[in-house]
Amino acid sequence: MIYVFKTSVNSKKKRLFIKPILDEILPNSAWNFALDDKDNILRIESEQNLSEIIVKALNKYDFNCNELH
Repeated sequence: MIYVFKTSVNSKKKRLFIKPILDEILPNSAWNFALDDKDNILRIESEQNLSEIIVKALNKYDFNCNELH
C-alpha cells in the first residue's frame, strides 16, 4: 500500500533531520518526500499501516503531518 501525507518538511535539511526517525519506524518500507510539491508530500510504501505512528512522530518534532485520503 502507498500512504500519502501532507507535511511541513520543506527543505533538505529538515528531511535529513527526520530521516533517521523514519528509517527506524519504517525499516522495511520505502519512503520519500516531494519537496518540490507545495504540500511537501511524504509517500510511504508499506505493507503495514503505520499512519498514526508517522503523524505522531513528525508532530513530536514540531512538523505538521496529515494523512491524505
